[in-house]
Amino acid sequence: MENFKGKNVAVLGWGINGVDAAKYLLSHSANVTVLDRNPNLKITEVNKAKINFIKGVNYLRGLKKYNYIFRAPAVYRYLPELVDAERSGVIVTSVLKLFCDLCPGKIIGVTGTKGKGTTSTLIYEILKNQGKDVYLAGNIGDPVLNLLPKLTKKSLVVLELSSFQLIDLTKSPHIGVVLNITLDHMDWHQGSTEYVRAKESIVSHQNTNNLAVINADYSSSKRFEKLTGAKKYYFSKNKIVKGSYVNHGTIYLDTDGKKIEIGRTGDLLLKGEHNWENVTAAICAASLAGAKPGSIKKTIYSFKGLEHRLELVRDVKGVKFYNDSFSTNPQTTIAAINSFSEPMSLILGGSDKGLEYNEMGMVIANKKNIENIILIGDITDIIYNALLKANCTKNIIKMGKPKMKQIVKKCLELTPKGGVVVLSPATASFDMFPNYKERGNQFKKEVNKL
Repeated sequence: MENFKGKNVAVLGWGINGVDAAKYLLSHSANVTVLDRNPNLKITEVNKAKINFIKGVNYLRGLKKYNYIFRAPAVYRYLPELVDAERSGVIVTSVLKLFCDLCPGKIIGVTGTKGKGTTSTLIYEILKNQGKDVYLAGNIGDPVLNLLPKLTKKSLVVLELSSFQLIDLTKSPHIGVVLNITLDHMDWHQGSTEYVRAKESIVSHQNTNNLAVINADYSSSKRFEKLTGAKKYYFSKNKIVKGSYVNHGTIYLDTDGKKIEIGRTGDLLLKGEHNWENVTAAICAASLAGAKPGSIKKTIYSFKGLEHRLELVRDVKGVKFYNDSFSTNPQTTIAAINSFSEPMSLILGGSDKGLEYNEMGMVIANKKNIENIILIGDITDIIYNALLKANCTKNIIKMGKPKMKQIVKKCLELTPKGGVVVLSPATASFDMFPNYKERGNQFKKEVNKL
């Protein structure tokens, strides 16, 4: 265990992780300095009198004077200033790395390009219904260091883990869950190789006492089986595997040669076949962590999903509005599109993350039920050109950067009774909204006003 008493420690990047790190470090008598680019940063939830603050454009100056630097997930791991400080002997770490070293119980880590939140929450809910001492953290749930006083050897901690967190992890979870890996965050990572490599640490440090739960449906995730020394299990929405799978519309669990029928996919409240992957992943992981079939069935058939993930907002004059604002890349938008057969008006666009939209353009062009495409935000022309390249003949409307009220009103005008309006932007939100949550909340607010 690291001894932080009297050590000079920088907390690089403020937010939930920064608060978590600062509280822990202050309680262990460290000399804490918070570094953040935002000159107007508001510091709350900590004893400000005991912390130094360096804010603004020069926040990365003088990093070599610290013993430790705690990097927030959003801060790129290989900034030149960070690399330079590390070469001089400064230890660059994170809240997650420290938690993995200190956690007395078992960690179930979940990563993938999309589906992490749904899968992590499902695993947590199944284990909670089983009566386990279980906690949900990482990108969602509680700050991890804040959990430490509550944990014992019997505790289970489910962590939703992004590439930002995994990029320098040196200790893999006891159970590592690998969902589908496509490309995302190309505005943060130095290319696709780095992005995928960051994800690999979910299993690459595992040993024979650990378990890996891998999506068997894609080569991008299946290759992770070669990276781990753990015992391997799988999940699939269309093939029989050792783990959990869907076969002819029925979900099964088979981790030890004894096939157990869980139930029908048609009875799930979660919409879309892509969620079959999340459900089977959660079933397999939760079962390996000690959940029985009864708790599994009770949970998956009552689970309605997470906010901003294909969330049914309301039926207005026979038109259903769905909030899928969490969809910030083309692959998740494709999954959303494939979840519907009704006449659809699709809202796309936002800020550019450096992703490629040609495949999505082809899917939209060939999907017969899509009638209207509403393009918004900075990336309008990029998506528009992808649609033209696919010879898309749908009704395409460029709206620029209007108020959400105008977008929702236009969709109601265009969409026939019995149809759906789907906000599934395929992009980040930062050109028009602070984050995807605010984008989704504004959409819901305006729909509920109709």
